[in-house]
Amino acid sequence: MMECKKLIAGFGIKNGRAVKLNDLQTCYEEDLLALARYFGDSGADELFLYDQSESEEDHEKTIGFMKEVARLSDIPVIAGGRVKRLEDVKKYLYVGSKAVFLDAGIDENVDLMKEAADRFGDDKIYAYLPDVSYLDRAAECAQLGASVMILGDPYITEDTLKAVSECEEHFLLTGSGKDRQLLAASLKINNVEGFVAAFDNDCVCMDLKQDLKSQGIGVDTFESSIAFDQFKLNSDGLIPVITQDYRTREVLMMAYMNEEAFHETLKTGCMTYYSRSRQSLWKKGETSGHYQYVKSLSLDCDNDTLLAKVNQIGAACHTGERSCFYQNLIQKEFKDSNPLKVFEEVLQVILDRKENPKEGSYTNYLFDKGIDKILKKLGEEATEIIIAAKNPNPEEVKYEISDFLYHMMVLMAQKGVSWEDITRELANR
Repeated sequence: MMECKKLIAGFGIKNGRAVKLNDLQTCYEEDLLALARYFGDSGADELFLYDQSESEEDHEKTIGFMKEVARLSDIPVIAGGRVKRLEDVKKYLYVGSKAVFLDAGIDENVDLMKEAADRFGDDKIYAYLPDVSYLDRAAECAQLGASVMILGDPYITEDTLKAVSECEEHFLLTGSGKDRQLLAASLKINNVEGFVAAFDNDCVCMDLKQDLKSQGIGVDTFESSIAFDQFKLNSDGLIPVITQDYRTREVLMMAYMNEEAFHETLKTGCMTYYSRSRQSLWKKGETSGHYQYVKSLSLDCDNDTLLAKVNQIGAACHTGERSCFYQNLIQKEFKDSNPLKVFEEVLQVILDRKENPKEGSYTNYLFDKGIDKILKKLGEEATEIIIAAKNPNPEEVKYEISDFLYHMMVLMAQKGVSWEDITRELANR
């Protein structure tokens, strides 16, 4: 099986703005979080975030931005740039980064490299080589524990590529996404795992991947495990598609595809349907901007219906409603016991109490008493679980765990931690 090369969208973060790598004066038009989400949706495999903050205050703000980027982007994040001590490496990892790069051009960073690799693991530590003159440090960085070298030199030449190919270490190269020839030449080198590019904010990475794929370069694109001719179509030669929000599982709409629409969807990563009224292809969001970026496609047991899970931008319905299924006909009251939904709803109530205190509220009593009281109650509830677990009645454990989870969510609200932060961290593990 051909190893897939990575297409990595890279940008710096300075004063809360996304700036182009190697060009601190040029800002992207979109805000930082929207840009990160866009690159993830449009086909980038990873994000490369360079912390270019100058002050400690700006550094802390950038850490907060990185946390939001990691939460929203849905693709792995590589972060680094301002590492003064081991604590900074930990901060980058704790915001959700898959790896942290240390600048080999800074002696103090090189000194930290082994300690960081020993503490967090070789796979979590990369070495950033500012330009080609630092290539001779690659072997040293690898010995210290850096698993991947990032060559930051934007002016890559044929001689540079030859020098990289002669190294034993694994590399990520950087440059402009506009230079398709350089990009392809870089990814054809065996020890180059990917390319970090300062793509334009209108670049569709999936289109670029299709170009690379046509040149025989292994990249991650959508490939259906079942051929379209195996689908059971209706009398018009179409297959119905149910489209669902990939996060909330909310059903958004139902439409149809023909074979051309199906293959266009795979090629672009954007949902493309066949309009029966217009008798033509219909790329969702092409006129409204309400695109649907594909996360997965599934076929039902009879091969006659597709289920698409997507990231919906804006509204799915032409009326402006989020979902086409907004007209409620009948409803029976029931308890929704979906675990994460229940946790989210309880946490939202706690957060509302924090923002809008209510007299006599036990939750507000805990917030008023502060972190020490919250921790004391959490410790007491943990002890109650242990005691209950020693008793024969399992009902007691259920009650005590529920009490513990409530107090834990009060702590989460106090510390600004969401359930998405928790579930993402568990998924990463």
